[in-house]
Amino acid sequence: MTHQRQTLRSLDDLIASGAVDAAQGHALKPVVERFQVAVTPAMLGLMARDESGSVAQGDALAAQFLPDPREAMVAAEELADPIGDEAHRPLPGLIHRYEDRVLLQPTHVCAVYCRFCFRRETVGPENGTLSDAQLQAIYAYIAARPQIFEVILSGGDPLVLSARRLRAIVAAIAAIDHVKVIRLHTRVPAVDPARITPELVQALKWRGATYIVLHVNHAQELAPAALSASAMLVDAGIPMLAQSVLLKGINDDATTLETLFRTLIANRIKPYYLHHGDLAQGTGHFRTSIAEGQSLMRNLRGRLTGIAQPAYVLDIPGGHGKVPIGPTYVHDCAHGLEIEDPDGARHSYPPKPQG
Repeated sequence: MTHQRQTLRSLDDLIASGAVDAAQGHALKPVVERFQVAVTPAMLGLMARDESGSVAQGDALAAQFLPDPREAMVAAEELADPIGDEAHRPLPGLIHRYEDRVLLQPTHVCAVYCRFCFRRETVGPENGTLSDAQLQAIYAYIAARPQIFEVILSGGDPLVLSARRLRAIVAAIAAIDHVKVIRLHTRVPAVDPARITPELVQALKWRGATYIVLHVNHAQELAPAALSASAMLVDAGIPMLAQSVLLKGINDDATTLETLFRTLIANRIKPYYLHHGDLAQGTGHFRTSIAEGQSLMRNLRGRLTGIAQPAYVLDIPGGHGKVPIGPTYVHDCAHGLEIEDPDGARHSYPPKPQG
């Protein structure tokens, strides 16, 4: 197979690159007609190959980014808007779910399209980028609400925008005195690291605090180029956090998560959230049970340093917000409380008097 230089954006691209077998094409047509496809050369190059040169079955990156016929299977409980964005959208491109922060979607375009995405019904080039008039309306909305402390840039992926465009957005937000934090949610440092340039990094600097939250689910994504791109951001004084999605068959075992979280903190990126899979349409094959997620978090508690522990969270369907759903270590008992230690033993609290 020749080196792939362009992002794969169609079924024909996937077949020509060897990412998908031609025999699979018919089964994949209804999936790629409904949901976006984009796989960057960086991600394609990291996918494991079998002896024939085809992408290996079960590869952690292929499962995240290559379409699967199972996506055409929609379960009764799955939703087009699984976390209720539309219930909290006062303006196009703006979500105001929590009082002190808003989520601004300057673009609906991503560098890659994750097969489990909770916004898979709305992302894509056809939904485009916000116009200047739409952005001005959003800035006016934020300026009129002094309780808004933080603006989160998401999408889509805000780091697919040019440095010039990002600089203009950051400058407009910086002009609003009561905003103190800008946070960007992105996959770009890992999936398209060449986009992280000194010019882009400088575009994110302002009078307040900038945070980058990297979406990464498996240590295989953290190739040397991804780590170099992330280091460029951190070295510029921009703290980095990471959020991951718990995905069946990809990272739903303690060893895989431990490797991911250790790799992140060794590279100055703090694991922030581990998301339980959302009820997005056609994503049932990715979801674990909550009990399985809690068991994994319990397992990691005794084997990982505290700074490598993310919060295991669920976005409640219907727009009711995000809540922690990790295991509890506090148990009611006849004499008060018992606290469970990382090894599973229980201890009275407060301790019983001696003697």
